[in-house]
Amino acid sequence: MAASARIGPNAILQHLPVLDAVIGERLRDALLVRAGVEAPPEDAGMWPEEEVARLHHAVRLFLPDRAAAIQRAAGLATGDYILAHRIPGAAQWLIRALPKALGARLLAMAIAKHAWTFAGSGRFRVVSHGPLVFEITDNPLAQGPADHPICDWHAAVFERLFARLVWPDLTVQEEACHARGDRACRFVFTPRPNSKTSEIEPEIEYAR
Repeated sequence: MAASARIGPNAILQHLPVLDAVIGERLRDALLVRAGVEAPPEDAGMWPEEEVARLHHAVRLFLPDRAAAIQRAAGLATGDYILAHRIPGAAQWLIRALPKALGARLLAMAIAKHAWTFAGSGRFRVVSHGPLVFEITDNPLAQGPADHPICDWHAAVFERLFARLVWPDLTVQEEACHARGDRACRFVFTPRPNSKTSEIEPEIEYAR
């Protein structure tokens, strides 16, 4: 992990309201302390990669039964933020207007161009377009060891962007993961163009 590498602050910020809902604000603050992470301000610029990685690892370590749902919810919210604030409306219109294969290729190119904002010191590449497959080698957020793929946040970000702009109904499955000892984190996109939209939000147990 490169000490000077940085990742967009939403990799932390979008976890906070989800954690507040799931475990409550007091325990969320305790989790940040245990992780050695300071919550970025809302207007934060790029954030140190090592702090982002520590939070993601802490969620998996201290909330193992709920981590996947928490990180999926945070990833979907991050995708919403990107759509609202980072992809111009004209570009979104163009991607939606193009045939799906071309729209997917254009969006994948844009994601690759800005990969440093979510991959940090990791190396991102588009492996193929049919099916669409992404890889992140040396993913700094995939800290192991793990016996299964753990990059639910990344998968959810990708899913939200492509579901809103290209394929209304799709899954993004992480089929290989750096944390499991695989060469890279590998995300495979499976659109269901003939199905009705049935976007399922993550089921999480909320704090009482």
